Amino acid sequence: MRYFSDMKNSVGSFALPDIKIPRVVQHVIFWLIVSLALTTVYSVQIDFVTSLRNNAFYMPVQFAYYYTLAYWLIPRFLFTGRYLLFALLLPVIVAIFVLLSRTVGVLFVIPYLIEHFHITDQDYLKHNQGPFLYKLLQSVYLVNTLKGTNLVIGFVLAIKLFKMWNERKRAALEAELTALKGQVHPHFLFNTLNNLYALSLNQSPRSPQLILGLSDILRYMLYECNTDEVPLEKEIFMMQQYVKLEKLRYEDRIDISFNISGDLQHKLVAPLMILPFIENAFKHGASKQTGDSWIHIDINVRDGFFKLKVANSNPGKDAGQNSSEAGHIGLKNVTKRLDLLYPGAYNLKIMDEEDTFLVVLALKLKVLAHPAVAVQQPVSQLATA
Repeated sequence: MRYFSDMKNSVGSFALPDIKIPRVVQHVIFWLIVSLALTTVYSVQIDFVTSLRNNAFYMPVQFAYYYTLAYWLIPRFLFTGRYLLFALLLPVIVAIFVLLSRTVGVLFVIPYLIEHFHITDQDYLKHNQGPFLYKLLQSVYLVNTLKGTNLVIGFVLAIKLFKMWNERKRAALEAELTALKGQVHPHFLFNTLNNLYALSLNQSPRSPQLILGLSDILRYMLYECNTDEVPLEKEIFMMQQYVKLEKLRYEDRIDISFNISGDLQHKLVAPLMILPFIENAFKHGASKQTGDSWIHIDINVRDGFFKLKVANSNPGKDAGQNSSEAGHIGLKNVTKRLDLLYPGAYNLKIMDEEDTFLVVLALKLKVLAHPAVAVQQPVSQLATA
């Protein structure tokens, strides 16, 4: 027995409700939290009210500093590859806002502290009294302002950059999922058109039935699979329609069984997640076998878990052909989709034996807590074999 599988342990998942908060409100709440945190930190040396007053002067400079970097300098120069201009402008902007922050301190904060806290430290008084430019350009206080200002902005920018990275990663994930799902359509269409071509060569009277069935499945793919999830009943019903098309082609040359058990209602699954496993059984099993062939499909749904078993007669491989050369493009595609859509919530085993090819998929489904009324296919109508 040879295995080529990607095993995942089924684990429970906990999803928080998707609460939409306006972007402006998010920013306001965030800066209120930052301001409160800074006020609390600086109130260790002075009282809370004085710390709050001083931060009320400093925070507008922090706001302007952050938004200049996060919404102008970084996206316009760093993210667009204009690295030289970014490197030249960054120290200029840093210097400007350090001087602005130091100006706030010289004009509004330090005089208030000297007057109300009766500071007598002669060294402190020496460096903070005299002409404005003399006080502004004191190197020790400029360095302290540089460290204090950029500590806050650095922390906030780190959060912003992480969020941007996460959004880009999510966009890339969605693009990859769209591409993977899109690959199912031409792959399925290619295989079905081959079936239609084989029937048309013999001028088979079953060709119109095949075309009609193909039309129904393609309609489902094009118009009902554009969502993240579809009703499990509908997905399974369309898979059975596909099996009926294959039965038209193979007639009595293949033994097909399709068994369903459990409650299919009020459960959702990613669209076209089952098709590749069933399609693979026909394409790489029955179509390559000259003698009698068989396919057994079993679906069981219990306690929110979906279990699929697809077994088919194995025609074997040519001498020197390994498993990686055996095709199964659809299986590779669906495995990637499972990794992206159900991380840690599925278990997939693929067994390639001498006379049997077996796929076993266990998947945690999304169960609707308050299902909407919808027209679904009765389970009794889903049995085909």
